[in-house]
Amino acid sequence: MASLKQDLVDQGLELRETHISQVFLGPDSVYKIKKPVALGFLDFTTLELRERFCAIEVELNRRLAETVYRGVVKITRDAAGRHRIGGDGEPVEWAVHMRRLPERDAADVRLREGRLGPSELRRLAQHVARFHADARCDAETARHGAPEAIEANVRENFEQTRESAASFLSQAELTTIERWQLGFLHAQRARFSQRIAQGRVRDGHGDLRLEHCYLDDEGEVQIIDCIEFNERFRYGDVCADVAFLAMDLGWHERHDLSEIFLAEYARASGDHDLYGVVDFYESYRAHVRGKVSSMLLGDAAAEPAARARAAEQARKYYVLAEACTRDPLQPPAMYAVGGVIASGKSTLADQLAERIAAPVVDSDRTRKQLAGVDPYTPLPDAAFSGRYSEQATAATYAELLRRAEVVLRSKRSVIVEASFRTRAQRAAALELASRVAVPFLFIECVVAPETARARLERRAQKRSISDGRLEVFDQFAQSFEPPDELPAQSRLRVATDGPPGAALEQVLARIG
Repeated sequence: MASLKQDLVDQGLELRETHISQVFLGPDSVYKIKKPVALGFLDFTTLELRERFCAIEVELNRRLAETVYRGVVKITRDAAGRHRIGGDGEPVEWAVHMRRLPERDAADVRLREGRLGPSELRRLAQHVARFHADARCDAETARHGAPEAIEANVRENFEQTRESAASFLSQAELTTIERWQLGFLHAQRARFSQRIAQGRVRDGHGDLRLEHCYLDDEGEVQIIDCIEFNERFRYGDVCADVAFLAMDLGWHERHDLSEIFLAEYARASGDHDLYGVVDFYESYRAHVRGKVSSMLLGDAAAEPAARARAAEQARKYYVLAEACTRDPLQPPAMYAVGGVIASGKSTLADQLAERIAAPVVDSDRTRKQLAGVDPYTPLPDAAFSGRYSEQATAATYAELLRRAEVVLRSKRSVIVEASFRTRAQRAAALELASRVAVPFLFIECVVAPETARARLERRAQKRSISDGRLEVFDQFAQSFEPPDELPAQSRLRVATDGPPGAALEQVLARIG
């Protein structure tokens, strides 16, 4: 491939290289050529195989970047024997043809330049959640989420890195990672099986990293370069996808953004159960990336600068794989944000979530998810009364606290946002915190009735997740039981009709 590489570079194309591909960049096009390699988990050794996998790559990636993937093009030789893209001759190679996306839109570039923040990551998380909701989910994908299938991948990963990883970590550290991942799998077999039953094992992306995500300033999201060469690396728990991106943010030393991305995905998908397995998948994904970076070190044809970068990347990935096995330094806590309709509890919960990088489990979305409807779909009158019945409300609160417990047991803080209008509802939340042995704080949002009514009138004019209505406000407010049964150290009363941010600062001052 050396002459092919030189010929295309001589034609003005910029070369970027990975362990399995040569990527040539033009002003508005990208051509990706697969190297004729066999690495155990992939086989590109024949021209026919490379053509086939180019076609598969285009088909699969159009799921998340339909306008980016233009098709498959052949590489031919001209009369002088020089390689060229297209042409009338017999193909000597094949390439995936893509539209070149602006480099400034790449998520890793945005992060480096300080343009990737909570709002962009929430947009990305919502996009991935929608993709997963529509992704293939059947018996074939499900078997790749079985504990024994995951264990086979994990063991293969360690076997393939016995020598390379030893250049970056001590034997004791490598043993720690291996024992922890396999131990987690064995201890949590029921949880992994439950993920299959919940329909969380799907045909995903398989390589969801920052450099594959593009976000423009108009709000459009494009995600490229999914795994095409091996279905068992693409079929899997949706958490394996989101953990990849979360791990990548951690690799870039932005653990705060990593947690914000996870929290928004969990909220958008209703999948707070992912917190029960996400640390395992982050450690696994980091070790996989260490392996991939190590492979480029052994490629004598790769540029020296690329090999040097790969060595530093591999070291950092292996260190992160080990770090994922440890408990976080910050101990978790449970925050219950409540109050009457339109008291500002949703706004305060979201503000607090961004500041402390914690997930929100809220009653409005949970109720809609239990009903099987889109969160923004208003419930008709008949359904409204049914979903807000005493029995349905009890089911909603039970699910709220169940989800919150999964988060807490992952050693992360959680914010539960609901009215918590009865002593029994607050007692159940306090009991959970006590059982999991974490601090508990009930934050009561208060507001003047006329302000709440004005908010409800404005809310009725726009699209909203909440079904709170002006006509039920007075009855709801009268039925709200003051939280005076809670000890003083477990409750905080904040007014939400003051200056912007004042309520949040009051909460932050209390929790330190």
